[in-house]
Parts: sequence; C-alpha cells; structure tokens
Amino acid sequence: MSELLDLGSMRDDLVAIRHDIHAHPETAFDETRTSDLVAERLGSFGLDVHRGLGGTGVVGTLKAGTSNNAIGLRADMDALFIHEANDFSYRSTNDGKMHACGHDGHTTMLLGAARYLSENPGFDGAVHFIFQPAEETGNEECGGNRMVQDGLFDKFPVSAVYGMHNFPGVPLGQFAVRTGPMLASIDTFELKVLSEHNHPATQYTSPDPIVIAGRIIEAFHGFKARGVNPAEPVVLSITQFQAGDPINDKQGVHVTPDQAYVRGTVYTLNDAVRDQFDERMSALAHGISAANGATSEFEYQRGYPVLVNTAEEKARAVAAATAVSGDAAVDGDMQPIMGAEDFAFMLKGRPGCYILMGNGAGEGTCHVHNPNYDFNDDAIPFGVSYWVKLVQMSLPEAP
Repeated sequence: MSELLDLGSMRDDLVAIRHDIHAHPETAFDETRTSDLVAERLGSFGLDVHRGLGGTGVVGTLKAGTSNNAIGLRADMDALFIHEANDFSYRSTNDGKMHACGHDGHTTMLLGAARYLSENPGFDGAVHFIFQPAEETGNEECGGNRMVQDGLFDKFPVSAVYGMHNFPGVPLGQFAVRTGPMLASIDTFELKVLSEHNHPATQYTSPDPIVIAGRIIEAFHGFKARGVNPAEPVVLSITQFQAGDPINDKQGVHVTPDQAYVRGTVYTLNDAVRDQFDERMSALAHGISAANGATSEFEYQRGYPVLVNTAEEKARAVAAATAVSGDAAVDGDMQPIMGAEDFAFMLKGRPGCYILMGNGAGEGTCHVHNPNYDFNDDAIPFGVSYWVKLVQMSLPEAP
C-alpha cells in the first residue's frame, strides 16, 4: 500500500518555487539568488540556517525529540550553460543558462520535505537539509567536494547522508537504486602534440602532429580494448580534436599546423582502473610522440570518484521508496550507470545512498542536459514523500 503524501495547498506553493528557480538559473558557485531563496524559506519553516559552506551552500537543521541521532539529506542547486529551447512562461531569463538537469526540482522537493517535517516532526533526532552548489563542474572543484572540505560533517555530524536525482524516461512514482558502485567516476584528459608549421609538399622534414595525434588516439582505444580487464566497465570518449586554422581561412589549407589538441573523458566503476588509465595514457602519448620525432604535453585530471551506496542505507532507501510507491515501483538492483555525480564525495565521507526517481516517460520526454528538458512538477509529491518517509524510518519517534 502506497503512502504518497497529500500536500494540499503546499503543492501549488512548491510548483511556484520550482518555476521561480527555473526562470532564474545560476551556474556553479554563483547560486546567490537561489541560496537566498532557500535560506529564506528554511528560516520561515523555523529551521536553524547555516550559510557559506562551499561558497553558496546552505544547510538547514530541524531538531525534534531528545536523541542525538542525525541524518543528512542533500539537493543540488546549480544550472547548466545551455540555451533553453522551451517557450513556457517560466523559461530561463538568464540567457545561456538553464536548469536542464532538474536541480530546480531537487531543491524544491527538499524544501517541501523541510516544510512538511517542520509542521509534522514525528521523529526523534535531527535532520540536516543540505543544499549544495556546483554539482555540474565535472572536476574536483565542485560543490560536493568543497562542502566536505569546508567541514560539512564536522559541523553537522550525521550517521548517514542521502541524495536523489530525477530520471527521465522512467514513469512517475518509480525508483531505482543499487548497493555498491552505482555511478561512475569521471576523469578528463588533455593532449597536445607539438611540432612546427610546414608546407604539405615538404612535410617529410618535420613531424605531422595530426597524424601523430591520430595514432595516439588509436593507441588509447587499443589500451582500453586490450590493456584493461574486459569485465571492467569503462567509457573512453574523445570529445575534441582541434588542429590548424579554421576551414574558412583558405591559406590554412596549404599549411600543416604546428600542433594538434585532443580532449576526452574516462568513466569507470573502479578506482584501480582510473590509475591504469592515468599511467598508461600518459606513457602512450609521450612515447608515440617521441617515436615520431615530436614532443607532447599530456594531463590527466581526476574528477568525481565512483559513487558507492552502502548496504544498510540502500536498504532503508528501498524501504522508504516502497512505502511511497509500492514494491512493483522500486528496482533495488538496477544496473550501474556510466554517468557521474559529485554526491560521491559525500558518500566517501559518510555511509549513505543515492536513488533515482522517475521524471515521467512517453512522448516528448527528453533526457537531462537537453535544451528542451523540464522537470516534471507531478514528480514533486513523490520526492517530498520519499524524503519524509526516509526521515521517519531513519529517526523513529521516541518511545
């Protein structure tokens, strides 16, 4: 039997908040308006509000009863550098910025849970509502890492921390999660092959950086195919290859460039595999360049770690989701996803669980990071209900 909360008039207020945040997207570490809104709302619910962790982060604390037990619930606040293609009334008013990942909905649902629990405490302990900036950076300079480094769990001790993300293409009311590695690490790399300008007719007198960069890319993929255990999930992508003058510069057609520039990403579910790629890609880049008479620069940059859910907290998340939507609506053993999330930094600091919640399926549904994406307002009651049920199961009412 499902226990979806009847939010009453609160639902309309939450939808209005979500639309307001969507219309005013702010990107990494610039979420000043959003954090002001969050802090004001948390204060109006009677929570203790702390600001400044991670720059624009906000933490609201709600205490009830006498227990020292505490858990953390986290939502992300930042938007993306995307030009919105939607034409509804609450479309982005900040040109080139857009809530294309649903963080407006995540923030709204956690605010809704804070309000509901402040009006209906019914638990013994403390809940820290964590509103995090800068989830979308893709590197170690992200909001999740910054908040932990700024002392999040020292200032707000918790036994566990939980996160949630909407998932387009999955029907409303459905949830998916797993124990252990659920989302991949993300690393980026940059390669420059350096030579000198030359005339194509005399190219034999100096190394061709384009040809050499191509050989290095081929070697990267060869290493992935033959140098790594095939049972290890790995995604290696070349995302940029730049060399020479723009094509509309007609003189550039007759000149071999003096350098080629390559960028890409590596996703994996195993930290040891990250180490392998870091070491071998660098050796291949420098070795192949040197063997062909060129020089190279190579940098491998660590990003988010693997996101790992702990068993006890995952079981509690499944129980809460099941209470909200029923057994058939919860996949407790989903396949890992080769995307990345900086909530992984919080899970390295404390036990916890990250869960996916359906954002709706059917015609017109598009995935996140798309200029036509929009968070589904009908998902708000499911998200609020999940958070409330999770608190009630984690911090039972005092006897």
